[in-house]
This record gives sequence, C-alpha cells and structure tokens, in this order.
Amino acid sequence: MDVTILGAGIFGLACGWALTRRGARVRIVDPNGPASGSSGGTVGALAPHVPEQWNEKKAFQLDSLLMADAWWAEVAQVGGSDPGYARTGRLQPIPDDAALIRAETRAAHARDLWRGAATWRVESAPEDWSPGTDRVIRDTLTARIHPARACDALLCAIRARGGDVTTQAPPQGPVLHATGWQGLRDMRDARGRTMGTGVKGQAALLQLDRRDMPQLFVDGLHVVPHADGTTAIGSTSEREFDDALPDARLDDLLTRAFAAVPALRGARVIRRWAGIRPRARSRAPLLGPWPGRPGHFIANGGFKIGFGMAPKVAEVMADLILEGRDHIPPAFATTELAPWTPPD
Repeated sequence: MDVTILGAGIFGLACGWALTRRGARVRIVDPNGPASGSSGGTVGALAPHVPEQWNEKKAFQLDSLLMADAWWAEVAQVGGSDPGYARTGRLQPIPDDAALIRAETRAAHARDLWRGAATWRVESAPEDWSPGTDRVIRDTLTARIHPARACDALLCAIRARGGDVTTQAPPQGPVLHATGWQGLRDMRDARGRTMGTGVKGQAALLQLDRRDMPQLFVDGLHVVPHADGTTAIGSTSEREFDDALPDARLDDLLTRAFAAVPALRGARVIRRWAGIRPRARSRAPLLGPWPGRPGHFIANGGFKIGFGMAPKVAEVMADLILEGRDHIPPAFATTELAPWTPPD
C-alpha cells in the first residue's frame, strides 16, 4: 500500500517508520524538510506523568516509554544512525516534609501502576549533581533522546527500507496529516472552535559533559545530559509570541537554571533554540481518522510529550491505516472534529 504523510516532525517520521517496517510504501512530504519545526529542538526529556490519578493518557504514555528501548534500538540498527536514546532516569528535589510525604505516596502508586518495570523512590542527592536539596526523587522510567538526531535516525531507517522524504509531491494512497501547530490551528470542531494552537518554547544547550548522570527536573525546568557531552536546559511555555526566535525569556530561563543547579554554573552556552509546539485543546494527542474525509488521518498535538509518545502513537496509527484496527484511547480521538469541507 502507498501511504503519504504530510509533515516530517516526530509524529510524521515515527509513523513513517512504523508503516515502512510493516511493508507500506511511504512518502513523507514537508516543504521545510525533516525536523524543521519544534521536533528539531535540544531537550529530549522522555519523562513520565506523576504515578497517581491514573487515566488512559498516562497509561498510553507508560506503554510507549516501556517499548522505547527496543523501538529506538531497531531504528538505530536499520538506519545506522544513533538517536541518542538512553534510559538514564531522573532526579527531582524534595524541598520539605510535605513534598516528602507526596513522594513516598507516589512511590507506592508507582509500584502498582508501573507494573514493576521501573521505580520511583526517595534517596539522598548525589553531591556532584544535586537539584538543590539533600533528598531527591529518583525514577528509573525517564529516558533521554537527542531530538534532532532521533529525527535523523528515523529518516535514515525509513530510507533504508525504501521510504522517501521530500519537500513536494502529490499524495498517493491514504494521507496522514502530522502537520504540527499550524495544521492543528486550522482544524475546527463542530462548533467552529479550533482544536489546538501553538505554544512557543525556548531552550539552551551547554558544553557540559554529564552524559552518565540522570536528568534533573527542578524549578519547572528539564536539565538533560546528552551522550555527546552536551547538556540541554528547557523550556519555556509561551502562549503569546511574535516569532520562533530566542529572546530575553531564554536568558531568564538560564538564570533560573544556574541558580537551581550549581553544577551548571560556568558552562558555556553553545546553542540557543526556540520553536512552536502543537498543543491540542485537550492537551492529549489528537489521533484518528479525519471525519468526513475518507482515507485521511490525523496524528498531531504531542505537546511536550511527543517524543515519549511517538513509539506507541506510530504503532496505533499503523494499525489503523493498514489494518483498520482502532485502539486509540477515546481521549485522543478525532471524533469531535467537524467533517472536513474542501476550500472554495
């Protein structure tokens, strides 16, 4: 079967790989090229939701994080390009006794909800990589990935299996729309409301080698050591913006990060990054068939969790497109979308 994917961000490329590995002839079309939007960033924190108040979104994300080891290993093996994936874990500060009680309660929930595949526990902070407190939460489910390299690894794997990525081509076969924040903004529900929008994020990359250390989540910021000897810090969440360029808010982010994590101080900033991320109105990914438009499908809205959700998003979309099997959680469904009407 021929399948066309519009958009070469993380959802488009991940779905392209899942479809290609099942034998589909895939063409991915993006006028700006692969990972040209928010998927070409620097942070790459594949972090789970808090293990409490469980719902289908958190369960879906857990499945995706647990399948990531084997999924990304196959991408690297087939394409010969390293996505920078490793499950290195995460540390979070415990600032007071109330936070300690919450952390211990969540540790008990994690034992049940994470099915023994990972842990959430309280321990002493490492002296040389402390998020500012003596006690920390360490979870072993969190992983890192290098976003731009992961997209390149998917691109290499797709091409190794005969797929194509281009800037312009007519659609053939089913069409999957993975068109990022602008595509999401153009979708409407039955009342004419947009199904989502863009949120600007800014991040920085430091020349700081902590490649074997867990990532940190402190003061609302992700600090992610990468395997290439750099450390990423991000990100802002800006509902109002004029462009996708770094600005003074990134300076504020760096000031907060240096204050919260002493080990970062003095490290050289080697890249400043900004991009617009797609945020669905429900905050969950928007997945499924496009109502009123036979043969068209949607995978969009992976706000902050796109790389972590990508393996399972890709597999459920391949199930739907190739086999007609729909096991997408109702919270992610496209059923609220207004039927598509062609432009005048």
